[in-house]
Amino acid sequence: MEEYAPLASLSLTHVHYNPADRLSYVCAWLALVPQGLCIVYATLIWSNREIEILLMFTGQMACEGVNWGLKRLIKEERPREMHGKGYGMPSSHAQFVTFFSLTLTMFLLFRHVPNPTETHTPFSFFQRLLLSIAALISAAAVAVSRIYLNYHTPKQVLVGCTAGAIFAILWFGITTYLRRAGWVDWGLDTFIARQFRMRDLVVEEDLVDSGWARWEDRRLKRRALANGKKRR
Repeated sequence: MEEYAPLASLSLTHVHYNPADRLSYVCAWLALVPQGLCIVYATLIWSNREIEILLMFTGQMACEGVNWGLKRLIKEERPREMHGKGYGMPSSHAQFVTFFSLTLTMFLLFRHVPNPTETHTPFSFFQRLLLSIAALISAAAVAVSRIYLNYHTPKQVLVGCTAGAIFAILWFGITTYLRRAGWVDWGLDTFIARQFRMRDLVVEEDLVDSGWARWEDRRLKRRALANGKKRR
């Protein structure tokens, strides 16, 4: 009888949960939030070519690198009830979502100053504050789910959140300096950035309004042309 090599599981999306517990099932889905956010990052970068989103994603990956290093430096095991692999201190999920939510919050409240246009009224500061709170609450839900599923101890999650918060503040400071010193503008003028059509509009323009004015102008011209033909 022919022998086959033992199969392995792709642990990137393999989450253990209690099928008899509905909350455990929800937590299992929350465990996939970082992977989903990476897809969102890639989609926005490719479709909008915004330097701000690219900078945020760069910081996100750097934060992951810091987590990788901390785990191998501290070498603390996961809870005994846990079925997964690797070290548990600090929680990479908690660090990931904390960095994302806090960076998004600082962007919405301190850097994003959208101007109203003829076709769009941007979110007010209060609306951006509510969106920031929702992002932070969502991040907290992901972090708590790691404890509920026994992937991490409360201390490991707390340290992960702390590391993510510290790195988010540092990265926001770095990108603020790069903007004020003119390095972002310099980078956008390089050959590679222009080849990829990178831009810096989202600081003063909502993503939902990107290209909308041009579309409205084109639509109205097409309608006017169609009405003119009917009258003839």
